[in-house]
Amino acid sequence: QVQLVESGGDLVQPGGSLRLSCAASGTAFSIYRMGWYRQAPGKQRELVAGITTSGTTNYADSVKGRFTISRDNAKKTLYLQMNSLKPEDTAVYYCNRVIDPYDNWGQGTQVTVSS
Repeated sequence: QVQLVESGGDLVQPGGSLRLSCAASGTAFSIYRMGWYRQAPGKQRELVAGITTSGTTNYADSVKGRFTISRDNAKKTLYLQMNSLKPEDTAVYYCNRVIDPYDNWGQGTQVTVSS
């Protein structure tokens, strides 16, 4: 069974940085395009960053230039480096496949940006 475990979220001041991690198990991680999603209170879940099997990345306009997605296929781990954080980045962050996401999402990790 696929398991996705996100970690690294925290309370941080505006302008601060965080690095999120997502450990995957029960999946052929290396063959899938993976992404980071987020869901803010009262809003729909949105894809903010994706990375292909070969390492090509793409980002939502709202995070472009501030967030960097990366992956370690040997460790089956996905990362999201978040810099210059803004209050509007506050959300629960999840990882999953970009195409045909797994039904069993992880618990997510809370990122709160506030002074």
